[in-house]
Amino acid sequence: MVVASATLAGLAAVAAVTGCTPQASGRTSALAPASPAAAPPARLALAVTGSTRALTAGSAADRALEVSRTLFASAPGAVLAGSTPADERAAAPLAARLHVPMLLAPAPADAAARVTLSGELQRLGVRWVTLVGSVSATLPPGVAVVPGGSVQAAPRPVPPSRTIAVLADPSGERAVAATAAAAGATVVDAGTDLSRSAALDAALRAHHDAPVLLVGSAFAHDPSTRDWAVRAARSGYELPGGGQRPLPDRRFVALYGAPGIPVLGVLGRQGVDATIRRVQDLAAQYRPLSPKPVVPMLEIITTLAAGSPGADGDYSSELPADSIRPYLDAAAKAHVSVVLDLQPGRSDFLTQAKHYQALLERPGVGLALDPEWRLGPSQKPLEQIGRVSAAEVNRTSAWLAGLVRDRGLPPKLFVLHEFRLTMLQDRTSIVSRPQLDLVIHVDGQGVQPDKQQTWAAVLRDPPAGLAGWGWKNFLKVDHPMLTPGQTMREVHPTPDLISYQ
Repeated sequence: MVVASATLAGLAAVAAVTGCTPQASGRTSALAPASPAAAPPARLALAVTGSTRALTAGSAADRALEVSRTLFASAPGAVLAGSTPADERAAAPLAARLHVPMLLAPAPADAAARVTLSGELQRLGVRWVTLVGSVSATLPPGVAVVPGGSVQAAPRPVPPSRTIAVLADPSGERAVAATAAAAGATVVDAGTDLSRSAALDAALRAHHDAPVLLVGSAFAHDPSTRDWAVRAARSGYELPGGGQRPLPDRRFVALYGAPGIPVLGVLGRQGVDATIRRVQDLAAQYRPLSPKPVVPMLEIITTLAAGSPGADGDYSSELPADSIRPYLDAAAKAHVSVVLDLQPGRSDFLTQAKHYQALLERPGVGLALDPEWRLGPSQKPLEQIGRVSAAEVNRTSAWLAGLVRDRGLPPKLFVLHEFRLTMLQDRTSIVSRPQLDLVIHVDGQGVQPDKQQTWAAVLRDPPAGLAGWGWKNFLKVDHPMLTPGQTMREVHPTPDLISYQ
């Protein structure tokens, strides 16, 4: 039914419209075009390349209005949905087909919301509306109410949209999703954690400089983490199996050691190219056994505990970054991940990590701390088992997470080695961070019953937010060393990182 209405908030000669279905929405105004398809196509608002905008406040109706303002400069018509989920479900495909915004009708008693909705219809320059469900709205003069079933699709908007609309809860944002689809935007269901959204990663790999519109109250918290996740997705980096976050959706198989030093592990027993081939062959043995994608990895000892103090007196030898870069270059080309391992002696982990900042700024390069070799001011390597405080671990992870955030890098592995409970002091106080996947790597060696006992002991009472567990197979000192099949069957829970030394 269309009836005359008094002026509201300065809007002159408006019409109040109520309807129950698109087919029972009232008569068409004589001022409106006979056919909505004859109206000019919608024009889209100019979006800034590479921009990110978050719409997190207000109600679903408020966000629907804001998305309309963001994406559309004008539209020939609009779809107005009633207040029930059924109304929204019916209206959404209609708006997408007609290439016009979908808006949510306000409560009949909410005069201010009715004025706001009418103002948006005026701004868009709509010439017709289609009503779905029980709708109470104040329409600008000359706007026709058209049954949805009789409306032919309007032309696609001009110019086509390149926006990526990211929704935390599409079922709660149907109007937003429909309006974005009507504009030709890519609609992504990202969940509440953008750093775990393979869909967002894929969309931005395809259009790395597209504007991003984040919609939903779930994105209101921690803007720095939210913006970092979008920047990381824009980088185009992708792990085997899809996405950027290392865990829990894949398994890593690693060679451990120092370049050119065979005694410290299998990684140092051949040149760069042969090392890459060897770790790829090793990872291939696990693929038939693992329900998750298996990623080959190099864990490179970059600082080595030393028997003499050295020029700096820290009983740790730091490998030059230039000697490590060839491994990182070859690994990146072969889709092999890397972790840099620190044995700090009398130095500290944060100081040594900063020494390799340029290497850690590369995607796919994580960090491992080995407390066995973290010594006190009067200690020497091999005379005792070292230890590290939770506070030092947290300072190091805070620096690394800040590097990831500030550079827009993908999430990194952050590995803590442990085979005695004394090695990680007060480990329940170790903090997990969104930019890092925290792994405790159990380095027990020898006969299998002893290794299993060490494994079981270390697994008890882990830090909150732990992303995974690591297991090490020693080629020479395990009796016997487990085969890949035995490692997958006999180690429980199945390790997320399996390394070979």
